[in-house]
Amino acid sequence: MIQDIEPHHLDNQYKPVPPDKDSIALYYEDHAALMKVSEKGISFPSFADLEHLNREIYKECIYLFSVDDERYYLVNEIDRSMLLDFQMKNTEIFRTADPQDRAFAGITGYQLYNWYKDRKYCGRCGKRLKHGEKERMLVCEACGNTEFPKICPAVIVGVTDHNRILMSKYAGRTYKKYALLAGFSEIGETVEQTVAREVMEEVGLKVKNIRYYKSQPWAFSDTLLMGFYCDLDGNDAITLDREELAVAEWFEREDIPVEPSRDSLTNEMILQFKNERTAVKKEKGE
Repeated sequence: MIQDIEPHHLDNQYKPVPPDKDSIALYYEDHAALMKVSEKGISFPSFADLEHLNREIYKECIYLFSVDDERYYLVNEIDRSMLLDFQMKNTEIFRTADPQDRAFAGITGYQLYNWYKDRKYCGRCGKRLKHGEKERMLVCEACGNTEFPKICPAVIVGVTDHNRILMSKYAGRTYKKYALLAGFSEIGETVEQTVAREVMEEVGLKVKNIRYYKSQPWAFSDTLLMGFYCDLDGNDAITLDREELAVAEWFEREDIPVEPSRDSLTNEMILQFKNERTAVKKEKGE
């Protein structure tokens, strides 16, 4: 998945040390990031590449994280029209771009960029927020309110019925491929209750034997995804929520329309189910 960058290591501990000329500068505008795309993959500008555009860049940046020995910082206020080798690319590129450790760094930085952009003023008293010195947080010196990066828990659900799995397509979205059911956790419920509620709301089915599979940080939507499989409990007739889904249907394991992709938990869960019968046959020597 997108976060699987071994042998590289993301260190997200807040260490606000000053950048040097070799430090990596991440610059974003809305849904785009500044980068260079070549045969070797994507790369981001260093501070040495940008310092002639803004002499204050070393003072105005925000420390984000490090990948191995490379430190990444969020920068603002640069005249990118003078950077001939670097261009703004839609953040969707991070789903497939190489090298994967830079792609993961780029989308993780984008999540923090959005958080800082949306947290300039205190939601309690309206005063300007300031950066915390010891933790990644924003502090209101007027009323003492603190803000931490936003992470929204959500579930990905593989509803199964023996040799079948339920797959769906979203309504009104640019993503047109088949996916699994999904939804955000609400106040006062466990993630297991989220699974049962979302399945009932979106397709009108009851489920049982809810079991956890794996989690994934999904910076595209500030989400921590938690994957679950569950079994159909009773009638398999689908009642579709057409505001959320364009289609939902059962697929036999052998007929599942999916191609391997490195980025998402959804893709891995679909492939896991699709290949499960093959693995069982190999163990039995069939």
